[in-house]
Parts: sequence; structure tokens; C-alpha cells
Amino acid sequence: MALKALDIYKLLPKKNCKECGDPTCLTFAMKLAGGKADVELCPYLSDEAKSVLGASTRPPIRLIRVGMGERFFKVGEETVLYRHEKTFYHPPGIVFRVSDTQAPAEIAAVTRRVRDETFTRVGTDLRFSGIAIENTSGSAKTFAKAVATVEQEQAHLPPVLIAKDPAAHAAALVHCGSYRPLLHAATGENFKEMCALAKKYGCPLVIRAATPDGLARMVKDCTAEGVQDLVLDPAPENLGAFLTRSTQIRQLAITRLVPELGYPVYLDATATGQQDAAVALGIVKYASVIVTDPLSPGATKASLTLRQNIYTDPQKPIQMNPGLYRVGTPDKDAPVLMTVNFSLTFFTLQGYLESTRIPCFMLIVDTEGLSVLTAVAAGKLSEMLVRDSIKKFGVEDEVTHRKLIIPGYASPLSGRIEDATGWKVLVGPRDAAEIGEFLHEEWKK
Repeated sequence: MALKALDIYKLLPKKNCKECGDPTCLTFAMKLAGGKADVELCPYLSDEAKSVLGASTRPPIRLIRVGMGERFFKVGEETVLYRHEKTFYHPPGIVFRVSDTQAPAEIAAVTRRVRDETFTRVGTDLRFSGIAIENTSGSAKTFAKAVATVEQEQAHLPPVLIAKDPAAHAAALVHCGSYRPLLHAATGENFKEMCALAKKYGCPLVIRAATPDGLARMVKDCTAEGVQDLVLDPAPENLGAFLTRSTQIRQLAITRLVPELGYPVYLDATATGQQDAAVALGIVKYASVIVTDPLSPGATKASLTLRQNIYTDPQKPIQMNPGLYRVGTPDKDAPVLMTVNFSLTFFTLQGYLESTRIPCFMLIVDTEGLSVLTAVAAGKLSEMLVRDSIKKFGVEDEVTHRKLIIPGYASPLSGRIEDATGWKVLVGPRDAAEIGEFLHEEWKK
């Protein structure tokens, strides 16, 4: 179990030397308890204390990096079982699978899709994570050729190499070993050979066993061989088995009851027989690397949207940067509409404004991601904030008029905004869908 701040403090030297960057040892202990400091920052800790504190204060699930370059992804380093307790940090890598028995043109097409396809939602570009190449042919030479085909696309995508024979992995790593691929998988029969390859090329390694006890034994075997970056494949035969095993692994890791299980989890979505459902289940129930056949357009949007939602901090809504945004090409007489920086509010209003074909300005004020109604109730949206935002973002230099349209839910502030800014305030509709009609009927140049 994780130590509390006072338990950690008892193990510290209590010098209050400030060499760790904190004013007191108690402050440092509180940071260690929250996972916000490293024990190595204290120069006076004994090796025994470092060992105890390091095991207790580091995240219970190891951080693993897959791939190199701009498209690498990190998984692990999670600290809670449920996202509402804190948040989930590292979204799972969703990886498209190709087989080495496919034609080179098919392999290249899937690679280009992962490389180039982007789905934009609430201001964020969502993409798939990498390419998995599977050695279904059983030939090391054919496997290596398929890996080379992927690399010829110059995608530099994080690779996942799937093969039962270590010799096939060795042949493929000649082509992509420098890209830090994820190797699948070490088993009780081949773990020594797979560990040797993982060490040689600096790759993370998937270990495969059908029970938590079996995975824990494999972790001990592989770490004894010198491989620390591991991913756990619980080998589920169906969705129910994955749900049970992944939840067990997460619980035992988070509580540190079985620290050997403190690694990210791997899911082969196609092996369950219900691929789309498996991808969704993996996203919400602890899979860190999800391998799937290429998804349909509908499943693509659904999976990327679900992943974005689950891995958004529930205590920190998605926010837009405050500022003055243009819709179309507004001139000096264009209307100015003020709203908050809650991303859903921004994109909803922007969409309706674009459909009106009326060029205008959107003044986005910083309410820390709260919606209009919530911001008004919490006092985050005030006349002073609006006044300061008008000056900060130079709105007066962009238009000759002094009229400001505010959301309907902000109507209680209309008089105070007029007094604070000197601008005439027009109260817009509560429903953004009515903004077009409002502008056509109420806006006067």
C-alpha cells in the first residue's frame, strides 16, 4: 500500500536543508505522497530508505513508451481504478493490424491510413497510434518483408511486432529495431530468447499468460533477465474474460497487493470475436495497447471519441484558449458575440454562426472551462472579466461600434457589463440554434 505523508516523513533525514527544492522535509514528504516528487531529490536518504520510498511513492503502474519520433505514445503510470477518483492519464494506443500474408499494396494502404487519417473533435486532432504486423505466414523472411513495406512508407509509426517465433522477431527487428517496437509475446517457452531481443534493441516486451498468477511469474522471470519495460497480455478468450482479468490486474496493481502486475495491459480486439465491442471495452476497462483490424468509418469516430472522453480529466473540462476569434471575414461593422471558453459551448456556437454566413467576432473569456450558466452561478463570469477581456484582446481596435452580444443565460449581468465596459449589451438567445434568427432580426449596423 502507498505510504501516507507522515509515514514518509519518518523515513526522511529531517534536516530541512532545502536542497530538494522544498522548504521543509514535511513539504517534501507531502509531495512524495502525492507522486509529485522523486526520492532522488533528497541527497541524505539512505539506500534502505530510498528502496522503501521508491517502491511506495512511484506510480503503481509502470510508464511504458512505444515507438520513437513524433508519433510515439506512452501508456501506464495510472494511479486510480475509477477516473472520477482523479483522472486517467495516458490514452491507450489503438493500433491497426496487418498480416504478412497481405499484398504489399494492402499493407501500404493501411499504413498510410494510420499515418494520415485525422478526426478533429472539439479542437483536438484524434488519430490512431501505430501499426501491428503479424507473422501469420510462419516465415521469418516474409515477416521481415512486410515490416520493411511498412517502413518504406516513411510513416515512423510505433510498430507492434506479433510473432510466435523469436527468429521471426529477429529478422523483423533488422528493419525497425531503432523505432522501439513493442514485441509480442514472451511466453513460458520462449521468454529467454524474447528477453534477449528486447534487451538488444531496447524494446518493450509483451508477456502472455491467462491468469494473474501466471503473469506475475512471467514478470519475475523477465525482470530477472534484465527487461523492465513490460506489457501484460491476459490472453482473454472472450470479452467477459478480458473484463474479469483486466479488472483484477488493475485492482492488484493499484493497491500494490501484487506489485508484479504493475504494468500496462494489452488487448487483441479481434481475438474476442467482437472487435468493435472489444475496442470500446478496452478503452474503458484498462487496456493500454489495443490491436485491431482496420475499423470502419463509424467505428473509427466512435472509438476515437470514446477514448478522448474517457481520458479527459472529469474535474477539468476541455477548454478553448481565451481570445478573439473570427467567423468568416468580419469587417469593422461586424457583430461581436461574447461567450465562455467551455469547448462544447465554443464549437456549438461557432457551428451555428458559420451556418448563418454572417461574418462576426467571437470574444471568448476565461471561465476555467465552465459553461455559461455554471460560470454565472459560480461567479466565474463577471462584468470585470468581460471588461478586461475586451481590452486584453483588442476588441475596440477591430470594430467601430460598441455593441456586445452576450448569451441569454448571462442576462443577469447585462446592466453591470454595460456599466463596466461602456458598451451597449444585447442579450442573445439561450439556445445557440436561434442565433441566426437573432442576428437577422436584432443586429443593427
